Amino acid sequence: MRRVFSTAGIHPRTRFKLWQEVVADRIGPVEQRRRADGPFAGEIEIGAVGPLTFSRITQGAITTTITADTVRRRPDGLIRVNFRLAGSSTFQQHGREALQGAGDFTVVDHHPGVLDARTDGQTLVMALPRERLEGVLGPARLFAALTMTAESATTRLVTTFFGDLLRVNRRLSPETAERMAAIGVDLIVAALAERMAREVPRTLHGSVVVQRAKAHVEANLGDPSLDPPRLAAAMGVSLRRLQELFHERGQHISDWIWERRLAAAARRLSDPVSLHRPIGVVAYECGFASQAHFARRFKDRHGLSPRAYREAAALRLSGSRPDP
Repeated sequence: MRRVFSTAGIHPRTRFKLWQEVVADRIGPVEQRRRADGPFAGEIEIGAVGPLTFSRITQGAITTTITADTVRRRPDGLIRVNFRLAGSSTFQQHGREALQGAGDFTVVDHHPGVLDARTDGQTLVMALPRERLEGVLGPARLFAALTMTAESATTRLVTTFFGDLLRVNRRLSPETAERMAAIGVDLIVAALAERMAREVPRTLHGSVVVQRAKAHVEANLGDPSLDPPRLAAAMGVSLRRLQELFHERGQHISDWIWERRLAAAARRLSDPVSLHRPIGVVAYECGFASQAHFARRFKDRHGLSPRAYREAAALRLSGSRPDP
């Protein structure tokens, strides 16, 4: 990662003021208040893996308030995941409070909230398009500020994966980095879905069942036997109940499953690393038992046959590469 700001070498009297200006420029007009006396120290490093951007922030004890003005002036369409690397903090948002220690992570919505870093510490902040999480788990208010503790096996998988990914990122091709980033986001989705399934208020139970069902679909797209009855059984509810929950949200179970399969197939057909793979293999990996059925559904959804879609993707890719 690349350092973009450090208070080292800056006069102690002006460090915190400059820090506030840098944070306002990079994040927005948040309110910050120091929790300790003495010289302030802080450092910001940045990096990227595929479409994901990272900021590693090392700072003294600070209370940061995300205000309505912050949200209004920075409508960036992003959601953030805070990995606590050192120190401790609390985060309040959507009427929920997350307690974070080293090894924990939590999701920060683009919504007013308060982050209280009670000690000097370090946080890795990952930004990603909000639809990557909300498309599977529902509105961010359902999972923002949930405490994802280091004691959880899924949390450990997530934090270890991203730590390793940042260490080896420079040795990855752009295509591989993008695929690895997608895998990491899928791990976050799985961890959040597991956490949301525990101690759910009755008023939210239906939403969580649907979110768990969608996460199960994403994890099992390659299973051609996955259908509404099997999905309902995996969720521990009746098919009728699951259908009702999807209908309440203007969706149909079977349509959702096919839509996710077609989206996965489109990603693979446009992936440069997969351009040599037979279309029939791609269809099978995305849960289609028949190539003819796949071709018909794919053309209905994307307006092109799978072969034409792949050729168009290859043409776009070759046009985006600089001449040798």
